[in-house]
Amino acid sequence: MIRKAPYLDLPNCRKLTNGTVEVVVTTDIGPRILRYGFRGQENILGLCPPDAKVTTELGDWRPVGGHRLWTAPEAMPRSYEPDNDPIALEKLGEHSIHLTQAVRTNIRVQKEITVTLDPVGTGVTVLHRLTNENAYSIEMAPWALTIMNGGGVVIIPQEPYGSHDECLLPARAMVLWHYTNLADPRFTLGPKYLRLRTEEALAEPQKIGVADKQGWAAYLRKDTLFVKQFPYEEGRKYPDCGCNCESYTAGNFIELESLGPLSRVDPRGSTCHVERWELFGSVDVGCTEESLDAAMRLPISTMPRLSGAKGDETR
Repeated sequence: MIRKAPYLDLPNCRKLTNGTVEVVVTTDIGPRILRYGFRGQENILGLCPPDAKVTTELGDWRPVGGHRLWTAPEAMPRSYEPDNDPIALEKLGEHSIHLTQAVRTNIRVQKEITVTLDPVGTGVTVLHRLTNENAYSIEMAPWALTIMNGGGVVIIPQEPYGSHDECLLPARAMVLWHYTNLADPRFTLGPKYLRLRTEEALAEPQKIGVADKQGWAAYLRKDTLFVKQFPYEEGRKYPDCGCNCESYTAGNFIELESLGPLSRVDPRGSTCHVERWELFGSVDVGCTEESLDAAMRLPISTMPRLSGAKGDETR
């Protein structure tokens, strides 16, 4: 179920498969998940050109692609600390792998990802852990970023409708960045869903964030639907003016991101964040908000809702 197999230009990768889907992780850099897709079919995760990099005072950070773990809120150079060194791998069972990054001398926050593939079906559980290896407490949140294969659209659910007579208070926060332009044609703001699509000819970046209390977001490419679930903890403080779900696009590049709540983490303490992934094939969303809603109901109804996040913990 787990075997060593090179992927891209990285020789030390592991492929997990249950016969239905495949997940590929690497120990050459990271921690990173490089592939998630139906067996023998295209990767729903996006990959970056080999020469892509962000130069910082800490060195060159390579986006590579796929899924990664950062600390929120975003800052330069902290968020872009290079992760180009080999990492440790521990096999936890026939379908589970634990990836651990060595503590780096600058930021001193250790990153760990545990990937567990269901024995049958398409489900994957991704546990993210940040551990504070500094001698002082720091405030941070786990930030799970997934680069998607371009040419599709991110789908974020709106809160359920309520009339003015019944609902006087706001439902949730929607957050815009300085460069966000809601008149950009890549945005579709509907009564039930927010959508952000890629457009190769439009290189200007766009980003949006929300307090996603529905606990899921999706990405549709052709007729393949990727859904990630993540908890929302009422009453907790979230990064970026209250966001636990964000999406960023520029050209054909697009990310679907989830965030855990902010925590004051003591030395040697940890904070965790869980995502649950599913893939659905042959999904036809039609051309309207109503047909999209009808198409989304079945996939979402089959996924058990995450009961809550693993919050702060001390080892």
